[in-house]
Amino acid sequence: MPKNILNRAYSRALTKQHKIAVAGVAALGTAAIALSAVPGHADTVTTGAPATTAQVAAHTTLKNVKGTVTDQLATETVKLDTFAAQKKAADEAAAKQRAEAAAKKAALDAAVKKAAQDRAAKAAASRSAQRIAMQPVAAKTYANNLDGWIRQALDIMKQHNIPGSYSGLHRNIMRESSGNPMAINNWDINAINGIPSKGLLQVIQPTFNTFHVPGTSSNIYDPVANITAAANYAAHRYGSIDNVNSAY
Repeated sequence: MPKNILNRAYSRALTKQHKIAVAGVAALGTAAIALSAVPGHADTVTTGAPATTAQVAAHTTLKNVKGTVTDQLATETVKLDTFAAQKKAADEAAAKQRAEAAAKKAALDAAVKKAAQDRAAKAAASRSAQRIAMQPVAAKTYANNLDGWIRQALDIMKQHNIPGSYSGLHRNIMRESSGNPMAINNWDINAINGIPSKGLLQVIQPTFNTFHVPGTSSNIYDPVANITAAANYAAHRYGSIDNVNSAY
């Protein structure tokens, strides 16, 4: 509601009061004129009846006008007081509604925040439970024999994208060393040149050093290191150890 509405109401009320006052003054003036219109010699009449009647009528008229003006002013004052009380009550109701709306919004914000905190706590608890539920996977083990050496070498070769199969490795190992990881050739040209072939796949030291696979032993007699280095060399030269069917 505009702030100046009460002022406008008061202005309208005062205007009405002015009109009433003017009307009252006019009535009084009329009565006064009526009184002055009584003949000047009226007070000399023997009976005095006409003069007394005019004076009483004028007095009664003035009294009635005064009462009417007073009553109307009192009525307008009551109306303005009632309007002011109504406006005050409306302002108080609006303020109460605003306070209630602010309280509801604060409660809603608090509820939303708490819900978010609850979800975060549940998610954290769920992640913790999942971690507890996960069982550690035991490291893969291999037998300490030819079968275990070949299988371990194949897993390492797969990690490094080195081609080769179990049968290809096994076939060449049996031909080169009969499965003896400590085998050494002391009679061929490499031996004559001082770099004999060694290990399961009879690899010379320079070849082993060049094609050694990271993560394996640096000992040329180590079965897995020997197999993976030889398979890596065969992949570069023949495409795969599976393609080797004789001395290489």
